[in-house]
Amino acid sequence: MEETKTETENIEVEKHQKGFSFIEMMIVVAIMAGLIAIVGPALFGKLDEAKIDQTRIQMKSLVSALDLYRLDNSNYPTTEQGLDALLKKPEVGNIPENWRGPYLKSSKVPKDPWSNDYSYLSDGTTLNMLSFGADRDEGGEGINADIVLD
Repeated sequence: MEETKTETENIEVEKHQKGFSFIEMMIVVAIMAGLIAIVGPALFGKLDEAKIDQTRIQMKSLVSALDLYRLDNSNYPTTEQGLDALLKKPEVGNIPENWRGPYLKSSKVPKDPWSNDYSYLSDGTTLNMLSFGADRDEGGEGINADIVLD
């Protein structure tokens, strides 16, 4: 009978030894929170830089499509016609006779990474395009700065 008692005690000891204590779990959580507090801001800074880079890439892609439009029609779409002229033949202003679009693969003109339309200004011979950045307002610094087409 003593052997049975010893086996029961061993089983109970094993039950208590499995898993982690509450204090051990709290220490792990505290360490993880500390790491997140240190690494988190650096990651968010990289995210902002990536959005700025994505904006520049999209703008260059739009300019390439606008250049194709100009090759076919001898002019860029005017401000009044807007970037929608890359998707459907303009019905206002100087209506192009040689429109061979759509000039974009997508069904919509892309928005900037902050979900805003790009600002497009053109008299037909020159163009200016920009994104107002994260603050969606003219001017600003850092992530809020306007991103102008180079």
